Amino acid sequence: MTSRTVTLLDVARTAGVSKSTASDALQGSGRVAEATRDRVRAVAEELGYRPNSAARRLRRASTGAIGLHLPQTATRLDYYMNLAFGAVARAQEDAFDVVLLAPASTMGSAGGATGPGGAGGPVASRVDGLLVIDPEVGDSAVPGLLDAGVPVVTGERYLGPTAAPTGAVICDNAASLTALLDHVTERGARSPAVLAPAGTSAWATALRATAASWGQEHGVDVALRTVPFAATPGEAEEATLALLRADPAVDAVICAPDGAAPGVLRAAATLGRPVGPGAPPAATTHSRKAPTPLLVASCVDGTATRSAEPPVTAVDLRPAAYGRACAELLCDILAGRTPPDTVRRHAWALETRASTTAGPA
Repeated sequence: MTSRTVTLLDVARTAGVSKSTASDALQGSGRVAEATRDRVRAVAEELGYRPNSAARRLRRASTGAIGLHLPQTATRLDYYMNLAFGAVARAQEDAFDVVLLAPASTMGSAGGATGPGGAGGPVASRVDGLLVIDPEVGDSAVPGLLDAGVPVVTGERYLGPTAAPTGAVICDNAASLTALLDHVTERGARSPAVLAPAGTSAWATALRATAASWGQEHGVDVALRTVPFAATPGEAEEATLALLRADPAVDAVICAPDGAAPGVLRAAATLGRPVGPGAPPAATTHSRKAPTPLLVASCVDGTATRSAEPPVTAVDLRPAAYGRACAELLCDILAGRTPPDTVRRHAWALETRASTTAGPA
């Protein structure tokens, strides 16, 4: 059936079911036996059936759009912009537009989350589903979004007491920081420090908890300093200067916030601390020890870490792929391809560079 568009009736006839049963099977609605649903979907895929998106939206009063809610700090972080582009690209594959919900979205007078800018009707009347990324317990918009009456997929778990999302895509953030701490100690660090993010997101909470638990497990006193969730390089520099002046024995700094690692490098330069691994320096002819080398790493990879001098070892969270994964789960739930309460995991990768390695990584 390649000479014309394959219709729902074609699928129904080939699968040996009624048109209404074929429709219910493909949309995940109605009382259709699992075996029948699988057969209809297999036939549809084999025939190359593509539903008429306009007609489908009319039948189910669909808006043809999904909403995307990002943290308030997202506008100046490369990570969230790349994530958003990935989500948009995947949503378009299922014929959905993506509506970016303004950070100012608040609770409406009727208790429902309102749309961009807080104006107009509830979000549920404007979108078919919602993506809520790195939800903070302190974000007043999140409870309303989770209770908006449409499927909601969160990027990372929500730690607040309100309704659970329909689905979630999560990273093992404890494992990624553990990998960084293991890496710098393997490279010779004996007194590592972590500039951990403030806030109540699952990511920030996991990093702070992991820094403490890793130190206890390894018998190492990990110096933990809290910085803003979206700390600027200047804020990271200030925090690192204070840290290294208070405790010169610190020989590795792991910086959590996206784009802030260059501030750690500037602080090291100010204090005359060479960045990168090396043997313990010998005493000078004036009986003064040369500055101890400092290893530097980041919990988030990006342009700032790759282009720094030296390039900074970092965890690649693959934000564009993460955005795709979140949008894909929401599209799958909306289409009935995946049941509610599905949790999927997203893989990260450790990118080692000159700030912690000698020679090629």
